Amino acid sequence: MIEFLLVCNKTGAVRVSRSYTTRPLPDPRAILHDCLKRNTPNQCPHFMTIDGGKEVRIIFRQYASLFFVLGVSPDDNVMAYFAFIHNLVETLNSYFSNVCELDLMHNVERAHMILDEIVVNGFITESNRSRVLAPIAILDKTVDKVS
Repeated sequence: MIEFLLVCNKTGAVRVSRSYTTRPLPDPRAILHDCLKRNTPNQCPHFMTIDGGKEVRIIFRQYASLFFVLGVSPDDNVMAYFAFIHNLVETLNSYFSNVCELDLMHNVERAHMILDEIVVNGFITESNRSRVLAPIAILDKTVDKVS
């Protein structure tokens, strides 16, 4: 299960965040710093204890200037979450035409909608890019007609 998802820039400023538990999100700058200093193949993913004493596995992936950080259950499949991050980036690229930090800053509600179509209550429910983007495309057409 996904505990939290953070999309940060190189300075640790959070651009998209989503928590799927009632625990507060950990400090993103501390997580990013910890991930960057451990950025070797045998040290990532790694475990981290967050508030409440529960241990989560931190999965970290960098795409251009964006860092995708997932906190997941310790017993889950790591490769599935790397594939999820790649699928999320590909879906964002399809919608934004080569996603960058500015796209996420100015269209954060669209990024949250895409994420909400893929993940429900911390579980990945949809991986088909066209099915994820179809409701958002309908919403965009509706907004264009009203404007």
